[in-house]
Amino acid sequence: MSAFPPNSGRATLVGAGPGNPDLLTLRAVKAIQSADAVLYDALIDPEILDLAPPAARRIDVGKRCGRHAMKQTAINALIVKLAQAGKHVVRLKGGDPFVFGRGGEELDTLRAAGVPVTVVPGVTSACAAAASLQVPLTHRDVARSLHFVTGHGSDGTVPAHDWKALANAGGTIAAYMAGRTLPTISAQLIAAGLSAATPAVLVENASRPDERHRFGTLGSLPALLAEDPPVGPALVLIGQVVALADDVNQPVRLAA
Repeated sequence: MSAFPPNSGRATLVGAGPGNPDLLTLRAVKAIQSADAVLYDALIDPEILDLAPPAARRIDVGKRCGRHAMKQTAINALIVKLAQAGKHVVRLKGGDPFVFGRGGEELDTLRAAGVPVTVVPGVTSACAAAASLQVPLTHRDVARSLHFVTGHGSDGTVPAHDWKALANAGGTIAAYMAGRTLPTISAQLIAAGLSAATPAVLVENASRPDERHRFGTLGSLPALLAEDPPVGPALVLIGQVVALADDVNQPVRLAA
């Protein structure tokens, strides 16, 4: 039974996972099925959108490679407007809303407007990529910490991370949105003391039928990507755990 009165405006920030509809949570399915309006990110699978009621509005607000269907401030305002009109608004976001998904900005706006809001977590792409590769993100012998970093700041450049701390942590680094900025990330980590021989892998379109992997090292992977740049969403895993992958000896692999 819903915790909200019938016809009351509200918003739900829903993590749609990395792309494969099979990784959608049951709670996410229930939220989508009860939506009056769905504001969805780019690359959300049509099968997921089809879960919404036929009468529900479907609004593309996605951002891909610098092309924005709608600016973030406009997205925030639209969620508030629809909710204040008595609609149940589902903001459907790739991955998890709170992992490089701007869910925090939307949450702040909704709270400030007095709109009731709930959050449904989703499978983030680092976990999906690790599962596909059969790579444990943490391992008692080689990786006792895990670091999520963004490879793409709001201005399109690599943010000023604490590279020395990342290099010295001895764990796994998951660099989101790093397909185009890996040369900078690699150079900064190597300059900070992380070995150029550290295993690394780029995962493109994690969990999707067209998922691809490019294995290399922190030093060699940027050159490999220059020859064969990723087209879809890309995540880079860096650390000794990558050497545990089932197919680490295959430089390029198309997922089955």
